[in-house]
Amino acid sequence: MVSRSRPGGRPWLRFALRRGGRLLVSLWVLFTASFLILHLIPGDPVRAALGPTAPAALVAARRASLGLDDPLWQQYLDHLRGVLTGDLGSSLGSSLPVSQIIGQRLPATLELALLSFVVVIAIAVPVGVGMAVLTRGGRRRRAELAFSSGSTVLGAVPDFLLGVAFVYVFSVTLGWLPVAGRTGPSSYLLPVLALALGPAAALARIMRVEMLTALRADHVRTARAKRLPAARVYLRHALPHALTAAITLGGLLLGALVAGTVLVENVFSWPGLGSTIVSSILEKDYPVVQAVVLVYGAGVLLVNLGVDVVLSLLDPRSVIREN
Repeated sequence: MVSRSRPGGRPWLRFALRRGGRLLVSLWVLFTASFLILHLIPGDPVRAALGPTAPAALVAARRASLGLDDPLWQQYLDHLRGVLTGDLGSSLGSSLPVSQIIGQRLPATLELALLSFVVVIAIAVPVGVGMAVLTRGGRRRRAELAFSSGSTVLGAVPDFLLGVAFVYVFSVTLGWLPVAGRTGPSSYLLPVLALALGPAAALARIMRVEMLTALRADHVRTARAKRLPAARVYLRHALPHALTAAITLGGLLLGALVAGTVLVENVFSWPGLGSTIVSSILEKDYPVVQAVVLVYGAGVLLVNLGVDVVLSLLDPRSVIREN
């Protein structure tokens, strides 16, 4: 009996194993680095949690119960074992399970990041494509200069600074939108725009360049020579080629948006993981900080893995070339 196997099976398997291995190694490095950095910071987390007036005996008993008097390597192994078995520990301040805190805060952060990503795509793709069509062949130089200057400036402004400006103008001065909090649909507008406008400007520039390159391709020239409708030439023959770069950069931007929520959430008092990690760092709440760092790291790594998989599906030759 002759066994048959698909020619692409082994390259795909090696691709998946390599990507999965890199993800696990990256998470382990992130876990180890965050553990060492947190434990090298001067200060007593138990004293910070119980307060400066707590009796020394109570502080000592609490430290012993949490295992903080054990050697550092022992604490590392205990914590690593707990993470691998799904036990993230308890908060030193509130004594709540860390998994419960993350479960309460994570939805707000995901909402903010995903809504911002949708706004980024909704702005960047049509603006980039439209500017490429308008400025194709060196036409409308003033529009091209205005677009390049505006997108450069907008992309250079930090998101938290944009958030502070939005609060001052639209909340404090005009009184149109809530200053802070997650109180309703209107409360999403300012933090989402603060997170999305900079990445949208950067992605629009990339989209314009990729669209201009696609419009110069031979198959697009052929389609134009056949006198096909302009909308069909742009949308069916040029846009799919330009979207490959947009998917790559868009995936990276999604990871950056997830990480960027840390500062923006604090500007708008958003009840997500970003505000949680800042308050936990100030209170030296090691278990919460380390778990949130892992969640953020895993989110960014999973997004990058998703981008790699999507690109490999769009262009299977990249899998073979990499192997």
